[in-house]
Amino acid sequence: MGSSELGYQVVYRGEMLPHFVEGGWVFFQRLKEYGGGYWLGRTYHDAFIFGLERPTSLFEGIQFILASRSVEQNADQFDDDFQLT
Repeated sequence: MGSSELGYQVVYRGEMLPHFVEGGWVFFQRLKEYGGGYWLGRTYHDAFIFGLERPTSLFEGIQFILASRSVEQNADQFDDDFQLT
């Protein structure tokens, strides 16, 4: 399960990630006895890089993905009138 529009997948307890998208976001559900929630990170062919350093809810994780996407889309825009004070 996941959202192709936002580019994330959800892997529930006891399941495996069927395929990964290079640089795609993945939520891995944690066991309830360890507090539940999800680990969120990006998958690459040789690594899993955590997006958040702590377990999160789906809601908070999706908000993080949206904020990250906004930053990535605007990363090349510069303010020519910016001044340090």
